[in-house]
Amino acid sequence: MKSIQNSPFKTAAGLFLILPFCLSLAACSGSSTSQPNAPKKLVLTGSSTVAPLVGELGKRYEAQHPGTRIDVQSGGSSRGISDARQGTAEIGMVSRGLKSDEADLQAVTIAQDGISMIVHKSNPIATLKDEEIIDIYTKKTTQWKAIGGGDRPITVVSKAEGRSTLELFAKYFKLETKDIKADSVIGENAQAIKLVAGNPDAIAYVSIGAAEYEITQGSPIKLLPIKGVEATTANILNGKFPISRPLNLVTKAAPTGLAKEFIEFAQAKANEDIVKAQYFVPLAR
Repeated sequence: MKSIQNSPFKTAAGLFLILPFCLSLAACSGSSTSQPNAPKKLVLTGSSTVAPLVGELGKRYEAQHPGTRIDVQSGGSSRGISDARQGTAEIGMVSRGLKSDEADLQAVTIAQDGISMIVHKSNPIATLKDEEIIDIYTKKTTQWKAIGGGDRPITVVSKAEGRSTLELFAKYFKLETKDIKADSVIGENAQAIKLVAGNPDAIAYVSIGAAEYEITQGSPIKLLPIKGVEATTANILNGKFPISRPLNLVTKAAPTGLAKEFIEFAQAKANEDIVKAQYFVPLAR
């Protein structure tokens, strides 16, 4: 039989077979990350308390470093821990200190914050004892009139599992999270503030910085003191407020490249104005 090794048919057939494969490779290589002029991108995920601060820092960083994109996604401190460990994000945002079983991660503090209770501005309650807050969140107390308020039912707002604000609240008040009986379970500080602002009977615990900022924007809420100490960033700074926490950026290993540069930028004294504008406490220097 005559060989067709060098026949035009085989050459043409080979082209038909190879061409689609080559086209698919070209399509696969068309992503922005493979282009020489593609923007640098840094992904940060985690705490909804830290996210607005990092978002503002990211805007300034992008303005000073054209061609760089800082992608900030919330989802809770647990997501920040998980994503940093798995490499889904270069940096995790965590609104608490690292736990003993998180020693594999590295944390860098960029600001301080505190947690306190908020109620509607129209609520006559001006202060609550720790035991009164515990009774509200375990549903032993269900009416405002039982603690000096109006003849109205209390709407209890709590955070979802995986949120560091919930963990710190429960730890301070010596509660098991399973014992908290909430009428509404939310994720973000903004959701809790919006819910209380729209419901005169609601109570929630949130970031003091986030609440102070929303109050300046006209939100009809008020912060309650804890153990007689006013819930202010000033009292976090002077160490008087009993429920405070670090706002951290965490990485799987010592940060390098863009991650290292951004963390240093977030800590820089030159950017303290952004920290203060978000009603958080800058680092002690």
